[in-house]
Order: sequence, then C-alpha cells, then structure tokens
Amino acid sequence: MIGGMSWVSTAIYYDRINRIIQRRGGPMASAPLLIESLDFAQLHAIRDDKDWKRAGEVLCESAKRLEGAGAQGLIIGANSMHKLYDEVAAAIEIPILHIAEYVGDALKASGHKSAALIGTRNVMTESFYRKRLVAKGIDLLPPDIANVETLDKIIYDELMIGKVTRDAQRSLKTMITNKAQEGAEAIVLACTELDLVVDVDANVLPVFDSTRIHCDAAANWILDQQTG
Repeated sequence: MIGGMSWVSTAIYYDRINRIIQRRGGPMASAPLLIESLDFAQLHAIRDDKDWKRAGEVLCESAKRLEGAGAQGLIIGANSMHKLYDEVAAAIEIPILHIAEYVGDALKASGHKSAALIGTRNVMTESFYRKRLVAKGIDLLPPDIANVETLDKIIYDELMIGKVTRDAQRSLKTMITNKAQEGAEAIVLACTELDLVVDVDANVLPVFDSTRIHCDAAANWILDQQTG
C-alpha cells in the first residue's frame, strides 16, 4: 500500500483491512502488508500540472519500491491520488486495485442509479474518478462549488491532521440532506477521512464509503491469493 496521504487515512486502511482478515481468517490472523508511508507535506498542495508531474514521480517510485520488496498487488490509500492511477500502473507489473471501480461495482449491485459524490476538489470536479462511476451506469449529480470549498477546508485543515469537530459533522449532515432533496439516491464518500464526521450506517441516504469498499476489496484480494 502506498500510504501517508494522510497518515490518518493510512491508519484507517490498516485497521480495517486487518479487522476483515481477522474476522474471516481467525482471531490470530492478520494481513501480510507492505506499506510505504509517504511524507504528505510534499504532496498535499498540488495546484498545477508541474505539481502533478512531481506527485506522479513520487508515487511511481514508491510503487516500484513496493514491487521490488515483494508486493504482489497494490492499493493507493487516497481517492484523490487515483488521478495518477494510469501513470503508476504503467510503471509496475503488479495489479493495482482502483478504488472507483469497486465503488462503482457496489453502487451498481445496490441498484442505485443516482448518486452525489463528496470528496476533495479534484475528485468532485475532474473526470478521472467520476467517469468510472458513470461507466457503471451511475448518474452523478453535478458538484456544488460552495460544497467544494467547504469540504477542502474540512478535509485538509482538519481531518487530515486528525481533528474532528462538531461543525464539520453538521456541515456534512447538511450537505447530505441537501443532496437527498436534489434527487440523489445515494452518497459516495470519496475521501478516506470523511467517515470520521459522517455516520455511514445511519443517514438520510445510503452512504457508500469508498474506504470501506476499498479495504474490503483489498482484504478479499489477499484472501484469494492465500487460497488460490
């Protein structure tokens, strides 16, 4: 796993993958993981193509190191960094489990046709993530720019440094309620840390937490490798 984007996100991934493995494999079972935790200070303030090029180089080198260390498959522990998926996939021979593919499969299996995507600016407004959900037959509501600004502040200034506030919880509850009124049948939490301020299991709409879905996919992949 390429982690560190943020360390909070990586901790969530590690905990959830291992809990799934333990639940299915027995009380002493744990996930065989290689994790490289990057310094997010070098990656979080990406503003232009030059910054993304540098980020791509960082992730590609990380992927190569993990492959060289013996990893048989890879996950990128951040929704936003899947913008670089194709670039990273081309740099290595092992498979990468794309988070949006599994989110799209989960939405499709549920029968929901319309969803609102909630995450960082690039996830909400660019095509690299949205197109994979649309390809699964999901109609995505257009992003609300006011929400984009609010979410970026909550995610980068609070959640990614481990800060959870009541104001953030209220803001997300209002956003989700508004999306229900706009016709969304479901919510996609497309930021790893957002479940810290969203009650995924009790909300006005079904909430598809990308992190839970990605962790489940990773755990299933590990167990398949062990039994295959």
